Amino acid sequence: MRAVAGLIGVFMALGVAQAQTILPDPVAGVEDVMGSQAGLDAWVRDFRPRALEAGVPAATFDAAMRGVEFNPKVVERDRNQNEFAKTIWDYLDTAVSEDRVALGLKAIEKNRALLERIEAEFGVEKEVVAAVWGLESAYGTYRGDLPVLGSLATLAYEGRRGAFFEAELIAALKIVAGGHVERFTGSWAGASGHTQFMPSSWERFAVDFDGDGKRNLWGDDPTDALASTANYLRHWGWTKGQPWGIEVRLPEGFDHDQTTERVVKPVAEWQAMGVRTVFGADLPDHGPGSILLPGGHRGAAFLIWPNFQVIEHYNTADAYVVAIGSLSDRLAGRPAIQSGWPRELRALTLEERMELQDRLGRAGFDPGGVDGRMGPKTVAAVKAFQKARGMVPDGYPSLEVLEALR
Repeated sequence: MRAVAGLIGVFMALGVAQAQTILPDPVAGVEDVMGSQAGLDAWVRDFRPRALEAGVPAATFDAAMRGVEFNPKVVERDRNQNEFAKTIWDYLDTAVSEDRVALGLKAIEKNRALLERIEAEFGVEKEVVAAVWGLESAYGTYRGDLPVLGSLATLAYEGRRGAFFEAELIAALKIVAGGHVERFTGSWAGASGHTQFMPSSWERFAVDFDGDGKRNLWGDDPTDALASTANYLRHWGWTKGQPWGIEVRLPEGFDHDQTTERVVKPVAEWQAMGVRTVFGADLPDHGPGSILLPGGHRGAAFLIWPNFQVIEHYNTADAYVVAIGSLSDRLAGRPAIQSGWPRELRALTLEERMELQDRLGRAGFDPGGVDGRMGPKTVAAVKAFQKARGMVPDGYPSLEVLEALR
């Protein structure tokens, strides 16, 4: 989770997208990653006093960090996370495939008693917990095979988000020191277990739900991991019975400047503006919500509620949140997304996304930094630029927007 991978965590709520079982595309450009084994070894020596000062036992540090390897592919995957590097429709094709839905229904049936106990205890619907499980590890079948300490050390040493990954590495070393895990492997981001918790999320949110005295997210039994996921979502404010969102239909002439998480209106106001469900029905009232266009104005539109932001704590990418929401809907017997997507458009490359952010900033539209992640600040900057240029202000970071900035 960004909680777990934190989110992107998840994960997942510290700021890095979780590693899902949507496996990365073949890594390109690894030779361009700056760093070396000698550089990592020097970094580890420099890091040791900070780790010990943070409470990591010297014996644990020396044994666990001996021989950690620099992995340039980890850095490259961090720079090209699927949730940001793919179009949302390509991402959803895999994340909410018919196979993943079918396997999810089987997983729920097999673990129904457990999931119902978790739902009763933590107030998070079983289908939502199962959706996180399905997206993060394909219901436990792929939990990652990279050494967690090596991945975290590589990312901390690489430095783009050094402070974040250094803190996670300290948390991971404390897990090792406590004897909580025997085989500490996971994703490229250092997330591990059935629902891909980051080490700091294990510290804060993992629970012993099977009563064996351990908070074990890594074994074949998913009990503690699924309960910990529900605990994580509850902590960030999950409201049982409230949808994450619903697909809607916008009327002709709709003001697309209203389509952002930053504009929150009572459902009655959206209804008065002509917004209806995708099937043409009146909108259900689950409190104030926002209209989101994750694929631009030619793609699906959603009315979202605060549970959307709760999932964002796992991973901030709209694609990830919509995937969790849509998969949970399918597992609960609700329909798939009905609208089409502008599939003729391609995703921007990392270099193009960073160029877009750089040009936005130099044009006076603050994207919140130049990191290649199309987060809420970048979307807001795109929307402001589009509005200034007389384009449809849907906030979608397309090649058209980049070319206009150029």
